[in-house]
Amino acid sequence: MCELEVFSDSQCVKVNPDSPQKGVRLLTLTGGKKLLTPQPRLRTGFFSIVESGMLTPATIKEACTSVGVAKYGKPIGLDEKIKVDLIVIGSVAVDPKTGARLGKGEGFAELEYGMLRYMGAIDDSTLIVTSVHDCQLVDDIPVQKLLVHDVPVDIVCTPTQVILTNTKIPKPQGIYWEMLSPEKLSQIRILRELKRRIERETGKLLPCGPSEKLPPTAQRTSRPGKRAFSKK
Repeated sequence: MCELEVFSDSQCVKVNPDSPQKGVRLLTLTGGKKLLTPQPRLRTGFFSIVESGMLTPATIKEACTSVGVAKYGKPIGLDEKIKVDLIVIGSVAVDPKTGARLGKGEGFAELEYGMLRYMGAIDDSTLIVTSVHDCQLVDDIPVQKLLVHDVPVDIVCTPTQVILTNTKIPKPQGIYWEMLSPEKLSQIRILRELKRRIERETGKLLPCGPSEKLPPTAQRTSRPGKRAFSKK
C-alpha cells in the first residue's frame, strides 16, 4: 500500500474501521495524512477525522482503533467541507480482472460511499483500493448481477502484489433510497437525517425500499433471499 503513488500523494484517506484494515490506518497516520473513518456500522454517528499532526508516537497506534478514533478523532457532519483523495475498503473476495467485489452483505461500504458523494467529498475520479489476502482473489463474480449501488475497486493490494483492475463498472452516484429498507433506515440516524434534509431541500418525499427482516448484528452475514456479494 505504501508503495502506491496515489497513496503517497494523498492527504486524506478514508479507511473502513474493520480489523483487517488496521495496518492501513496505521500507514495513513504514520505517513502524516488525515484519516477519515466511519463509526462502526454508523450506529453512533457518522465519520471522524484523525489528524496525524495531533498524535504522538505513543498514541498513534491507539488512534488506529475504534477506541482511539473516539478519543483522538473529530466527529464530522454532513456539512463538513472535505476532500477525500483515496478510499480503502475491505472485501470478502474480489475479482482483479473486473474490479467486482464481494462484501459482508450489510451495505455499509455502499452507504458510506453514497454519503460522501452527497457531501461532494469524492467523485468518479476518486480511486478505490481494497486490501485483501491473495487467497481472496477470485474470478467468478458475475458483473451482470451487480446492483447499481455496488462499489467496484480500482486497485487490489495483497501482501504479494498490486493489481490495477481498470474496472469498467460504474461507480454509485449517491444513496439509492428506493433500495434502502425501512428497517435499515431506522437503524442509522445519519441516514435518516440525510433523508429529511434532501426532502426539505427538494420538497419531495424520497422513495423507500421493500421491507426486510434484519438478523441480529452478531449473526449477520448476508440478507435472507439476497445474494451474498452485493454489499459490504
